Amino acid sequence: MKQEPIRVLQIIGFVCGGGVEAVIMNYYRNIDRNKVQFDFIIDGYEKTTLDNEISSLGGKVYKVEPYTKNPFKNIYQIYRIIKDNNYQIVHSNMNTLAVFSLFAAWLAGAKVRILHNHSTAVKSEKLRSAMKYILRPFAPIFANKYLACSKLAGEWMYGKKKMEEGKVKVLNNAINVDDFAYDVNLRMKLRQDLNIDENILVIGHVGRFMYQKNHDFLIDIFREIHKQKNNSLLLLIGDGSLREIIKAKVQNYGLKDCVKFLGLRKDVKDLYNVMDVFVLPSWYEGLPVVSVEAQANGLPCFVSDKVSKECNLTSSIVFINLREGAKFWCNYILLNDLVRNDKAKEELVKNKYDIHMKSKLLMNFYIGALE
Repeated sequence: MKQEPIRVLQIIGFVCGGGVEAVIMNYYRNIDRNKVQFDFIIDGYEKTTLDNEISSLGGKVYKVEPYTKNPFKNIYQIYRIIKDNNYQIVHSNMNTLAVFSLFAAWLAGAKVRILHNHSTAVKSEKLRSAMKYILRPFAPIFANKYLACSKLAGEWMYGKKKMEEGKVKVLNNAINVDDFAYDVNLRMKLRQDLNIDENILVIGHVGRFMYQKNHDFLIDIFREIHKQKNNSLLLLIGDGSLREIIKAKVQNYGLKDCVKFLGLRKDVKDLYNVMDVFVLPSWYEGLPVVSVEAQANGLPCFVSDKVSKECNLTSSIVFINLREGAKFWCNYILLNDLVRNDKAKEELVKNKYDIHMKSKLLMNFYIGALE
């Protein structure tokens, strides 16, 4: 008689094309689903870009009231899902907000309650960061297993002592390196589909439109690039609350015809082929999976010094001080040799960011946690 797989309940909040859901879906696609199966709790009742794929892989999708609208209903609904379906492993990817879902898991009697931190904070993001700092001491209370996407994210959430004592496991934001390998034929096809000539310099960015990702500064950088190279274009993939504000800034700068807002896309891994440069001027990050994906494609990557140095995985990446102005960033980018790195795959595998290896470790982590 075939043994049923262990079912792990993944809590990911809103689906906005962000890094957290990309990380979990990468593991889901590559884990041995005969042994471990994922089900998902998603905030909001609308259909998302993940629903069909999760179902096709054998998972279940539960929709709950967003915690931003009614935290008490959110907690109760999560409690009922865990209790009614007897989930023994609950994996919350909600960073400091995990306190609410893990409280529900504790009430429902889930044996393994995992807190997974994917982020940090900066004081300049006033209200959001204030909430993070308030909730941070409470986030681990109802957890009994601790994960982080990087050493930096682990130290921020749990403290250096817990990290040094080995109580926190760092789970790399690994990817299927082959999926992101550069494909010149795909580049030509997608550029044609998007009406982008081959002689256009495409600056790319993937990320949710929120303060953390610093789109405001990214537009300033691109404005300077466009002044020097008028055959340039900015490709923005993602969605979020600040999208219309950024659109208005683009319009105000007179850049409407050379900035493409592609929104949420299922083919992000393919769209890296369209780009010539990847820019990530974030205010803060844990370890952004998009930086790993862009490096896997061989793209020259220019990221802020606020991004964890742990994403320095290939020779393609350069860190630039965020205090430097847009002109400095522009000149630094254009003065570099903007060619793809054909050794990217080997470098990522060497640095242990290949999903095939890491998905086995995660599977064993779940099995060991239950035992």
